[in-house]
Amino acid sequence: MEGRLRSLADIREGMRLFGVLADQPVTAVSFSAMGEDDGILTYVSASGDSEQRIVSADDLPDLLVLDDRKSGPRFDADPVGFRLAAEALRIKYATAYDPMAAVYSSNIDPLPHQIRAVYEDLLPRVPLRFLLADDPGAGKTVMAGLYIKEMMMRSAAERVIVVCPGSLAEQWRDELRDKFDLDFEVFENWMVDQARDGNPFREHDCLIVRMDQLARNDEYRGMLADVSWDIAVVDEAHRMSAHYLNIFGEREVTKRFRMGEILAATSENLLLMTATPHAGKEADFQLFMSLLDPDRFSGVYKPKRHARTDLKGLMRRMVKEDLLTFDGKPLFPERRAMTVPYELSDAEALLYEHVTEYVRHGMNQAEKVMSQDGRRASSIGFALTILQRRLASSPEAIYQSLRRRRDRLADTLRELDSDPQQAARILAGPERAAMTWDVFDEQWDESDEHAQLQLELDMDEIVDSATAARTRAELETEISELDILVEEAKQVRDSGKDTKWVQLAGILQRNILDYGTAPEGHKLIVFTEHRDTLEYLADNIRSLLGRQEAAVTIHGGMGRAERKAVQERFVHDPDARILVATDAAGEGLNLQRADLMVNYDLPWNPNRIEQRFGRIHRIGQTRVCCLWNLVATNTREGDVYKTLLDKIATIDKAYQGRLFNVLGDTKAFGERSLGDLIQEAIRYGDDPMVQARARHVVDATVGRDAQRLLEERALHPEQYTTVNVDEVRRLMEHSRERKLQPGYIAAFFTAAFRKLGGHISPLPHGRWRINRVPSSLVRVGERLNRNRPLSRAYECVTFDTANIDMGPGTQVALLIAPGSPLLDALIELVLERYGNTLEHGTVFVDRTDTQPDGPELMTAAEQTIIDDHGTVLSRHFDYLTIGQDTQPRFSPAPPYLDYSKPVEQEQPAIERILAHDWLGQDYTAAVQQYAYVQGAKPRMAEIKARLDTDREHELDQVEQRLGSEIEFWWSQYNQRVDNERNGKHGRKPASPAAAMKRAKDMEERLTHRREELSRPVRVSAKPATIRGTALVIPSRLLEDASDRRQEEASKAAVHAVDTREVDRRAVALVMAAEEALGRIPEEMPHNNKGYDIRSTGPGGITYFIEVKGRIDLPGADTFHITANEVAFAQSQGDRHRLALVKVSPDGSEHDQVRYVTHAFDGKVLDQATVAYEQDLATYWKRGTPPM
Repeated sequence: MEGRLRSLADIREGMRLFGVLADQPVTAVSFSAMGEDDGILTYVSASGDSEQRIVSADDLPDLLVLDDRKSGPRFDADPVGFRLAAEALRIKYATAYDPMAAVYSSNIDPLPHQIRAVYEDLLPRVPLRFLLADDPGAGKTVMAGLYIKEMMMRSAAERVIVVCPGSLAEQWRDELRDKFDLDFEVFENWMVDQARDGNPFREHDCLIVRMDQLARNDEYRGMLADVSWDIAVVDEAHRMSAHYLNIFGEREVTKRFRMGEILAATSENLLLMTATPHAGKEADFQLFMSLLDPDRFSGVYKPKRHARTDLKGLMRRMVKEDLLTFDGKPLFPERRAMTVPYELSDAEALLYEHVTEYVRHGMNQAEKVMSQDGRRASSIGFALTILQRRLASSPEAIYQSLRRRRDRLADTLRELDSDPQQAARILAGPERAAMTWDVFDEQWDESDEHAQLQLELDMDEIVDSATAARTRAELETEISELDILVEEAKQVRDSGKDTKWVQLAGILQRNILDYGTAPEGHKLIVFTEHRDTLEYLADNIRSLLGRQEAAVTIHGGMGRAERKAVQERFVHDPDARILVATDAAGEGLNLQRADLMVNYDLPWNPNRIEQRFGRIHRIGQTRVCCLWNLVATNTREGDVYKTLLDKIATIDKAYQGRLFNVLGDTKAFGERSLGDLIQEAIRYGDDPMVQARARHVVDATVGRDAQRLLEERALHPEQYTTVNVDEVRRLMEHSRERKLQPGYIAAFFTAAFRKLGGHISPLPHGRWRINRVPSSLVRVGERLNRNRPLSRAYECVTFDTANIDMGPGTQVALLIAPGSPLLDALIELVLERYGNTLEHGTVFVDRTDTQPDGPELMTAAEQTIIDDHGTVLSRHFDYLTIGQDTQPRFSPAPPYLDYSKPVEQEQPAIERILAHDWLGQDYTAAVQQYAYVQGAKPRMAEIKARLDTDREHELDQVEQRLGSEIEFWWSQYNQRVDNERNGKHGRKPASPAAAMKRAKDMEERLTHRREELSRPVRVSAKPATIRGTALVIPSRLLEDASDRRQEEASKAAVHAVDTREVDRRAVALVMAAEEALGRIPEEMPHNNKGYDIRSTGPGGITYFIEVKGRIDLPGADTFHITANEVAFAQSQGDRHRLALVKVSPDGSEHDQVRYVTHAFDGKVLDQATVAYEQDLATYWKRGTPPM
């Protein structure tokens, strides 16, 4: 019998209980008491999974014993509660119903290559081992976020770690939160102290970790190795580098690579991301790839022995040139880079020579210090390098730098005079780690904004104080030299004759002073490397343009919030035309509102040119992007850089601009950095041979890298894939019909929220205000996620991603979508309150024009496909209907939304129908068979075919590589044996014993992988789980059988014939209109829920059309729409058409049709109302000819 338990001791084997799980009943297997009030319940869920949980006496009020004497539903539940619970269940398992639920519930506008990456390259691979290597700016963060969200919504991931460079940690957190509503924490050192068991990685499920913070800390790496992750994502993964020392496989690995090995061993799914996977050394690249599959990349790569490595299934690389929009147009617009050469004025040139001579002399002195104090010598060299760079930046920058250095060294002299006994210590300066420009660059990339600010302060400290002077006399001499240089720099600055500024002013006058000449004025970014130059340029630009608001600045000394505010102003304020920024500010900025850029200071790392240009030449940019590089040709560094830029321009012209990033990841020019070449030119630039060597190295390197880039694409075509836009569009269009956001989500949320005591009211533009969140909902939210408690009220929420941000000056709305805490809590509470209605079943009345001839059962069925390890490969949620004499059939939309609650006078007729014998039959087997044959079985065949192909390819690659390694090590063994016989003894790694061990290890690995990959792929389907059943009765069967009712029914039958004729002509007219528009229309079955015609355009775009035909006579002035039609229309947005047809009594040639787009956007659905009467004239007026 059904009822409540008096105590936990009453639980018996086989007892069916509701309340253990929120959304389905369970069958008790056993109960083991743990004291008087607690115990362990072992049970089997409705889906067949065996689980355990601890239950206590506090759970008794929620546990319901189900009646076992009557199998199947009893149809006695409240229809409104059933409808709410059914919708809650559908949304909870959104990914089983809507295959792209994460796309539509995220604040993104995905592109074809991103959809393909997530839904074709990543999600189907279980477990995932993949390298995503698309070009910079392709949106890899979006792909990773979409993958993570989809996996979480599919309940395939709970614990996720993201490892990234320190400077990108906050950006990752912001993007995951703002675009995907994923709540990640950035790992901080204090988390270790607060961890209850000492391991913060175990206590935090969603973490972002700075790469070097983790890699360089042995304790943290040990903690990481002690936990497991469902997903690990590594950004800028190429930094996890290593290389082989010899052919015997001895490796030199970085701590980052060690960290990568730990992540590979402890994560179920591993996603590596980098735009620069291959630095030109195939052996190092393959060692990096061994993080994904140690067997496919076993041993040192040997070109003559190893076949070309096939990276299919492990890596994807798409270059900017090949990325397209859904319209098939290039995603990235044309870009033009121009060199602006200029010569320093006589005064500037003289200052340049004098400062350069000072730097040269200091460098020579530093070399003398090197043997005694390498740390100090490095600091001196670093300081002088910065001085030289500031000299090239602006008169203001070099004047201020020289002045500060002079003043600081004067302070040092006074300190020396006050304590001459400490001369050596004072001249050496404070204890600090050795600093070079490369070290500074690396530390910068790994630092957050606070650490970057400290690095800038440390740099200024070194520039101001590091000196090669070893005595008081030498220090005094240096200060005297600086006095002269400071005065000279001041004169140049005060003269107002700045040749470099003149070049920038010309660019501004030609491109920015365009008032009234362009519909949207150009915006320009000026990049400089120095704060003094930044302020100097901002003042000059404001004076030139005559408006203080014309120029804004972002630099490393600003906090994150302040930077963000300036960015927003630059993007949205039409008066803010120029942004002057340092590279510090350039990190993470998306500034595609600007289309012009000037490199006022050229970086010594050439990759930064591409990184800077990527700030504007990125997704969302629609204009041609122009870049000007300012180069002083009569300087030594300018000469080297002009050679580089000219070579890039030549290659760019040769390839018609199709090689966007000619340099790739090149930092080395003949094993030396560009900075090294520039410094050599500065120190020895008077030597013609040095000048010629620098030009030759740059020329050869750039040409080599361009050729390597092309050869790489030819050698590995499987990496450099292109996207078939039509295929991706078909994939998305196929999923659109099951889209839940925003219509169905909004309808459920507003109805359920109000039902549970919440208060929500509409605002303009599809937004809502939540004035009160019920306490019961807050408590559920806290239970589900303590880290994100629900608010008691929300000022602005929306269900449509298009309404999140309505522009400057408006409140940013919170998106309510699957996965958001507020919706998750509401779903859980609805299932707790009304979940048992799904088990009981209910009765609906079908009052639509398309009602069937007899009663039908409607079921919600969940289908799950698993592999032989029990891993879920596919989960699907469908609605089926079955009648007494009809076969089951699928319904694309939930039918119950259009069905009504019975009224009191219908109850006697309903009771008579409920007494029919056929309702006592068990239709579960028939539903399960149909769901399997028509749903799961074809999907199983598709999945198995893909897995078979992948396994065969993987086995082939493993056998080739390990077989080659086995052959190599046995040959080494034989060779070493012969050598020993002849008295030749090699070192231990190549001894016969070592070679034999390696060969046998390889044979063991090959045997293991063969066994693993040769086993037949076993894919099976669980029997469909019935998640709710309702009896649907046509309203005509509930009418009074008196003569009056029979007469009305007879009239209704005649009317029905007329209605069918009107409907037929209306649909025919719309079908003809669609064909005239060049689309291919397909009429849906008469009882299809949500729409009547699906029409496909030439580009594969699908439109959904709801047809409403009315006879063009007086009195036919309204039409009816159902809740399903409204919610479906709201979810389809621009793709939905309401087709209104006036059917003329004078013949079909007089019929008229008008289309209404966004017909029901403003309509708020009420869960108790299933149909709405609308005024035909109002909608007809809104309509247009077919479009």
